[in-house]
Amino acid sequence: MLLSMVKDHQTKQAVKKEIQEIKRKEACVAANQLTQALVDHLNVGVAQAYLNQKKLDAEAKQLHTSAVNFSKQTQQWLNLVENFNSALKELGDVENWAKTIENEIKVITNALETVYKHSQENLPLQ
Repeated sequence: MLLSMVKDHQTKQAVKKEIQEIKRKEACVAANQLTQALVDHLNVGVAQAYLNQKKLDAEAKQLHTSAVNFSKQTQQWLNLVENFNSALKELGDVENWAKTIENEIKVITNALETVYKHSQENLPLQ
């Protein structure tokens, strides 16, 4: 009777150990699944952040390229305006020079006319 109780106890202990081992394995599997789910959830956020960073980098490069092109275009416009301004100044200088020459020619013409009239008046009649 004592021997059967010991065997019965050992059998029950063995069954409990098997059940406990099965539950331990199930707990390990569940813990692994939970860990994997958490890592996957975090990886989704990290992947999204990575994709956003790549997009930002691409847009930053595009913006930099656009800014450089805009700067070059602005410099070209400034050069054109400076050239146009210089041409206008030269035109003004030529106009001023022409007016000065015209006035001097008028003075010379008036002087020549006056001298000619004087010389005509002073000539004896023949």
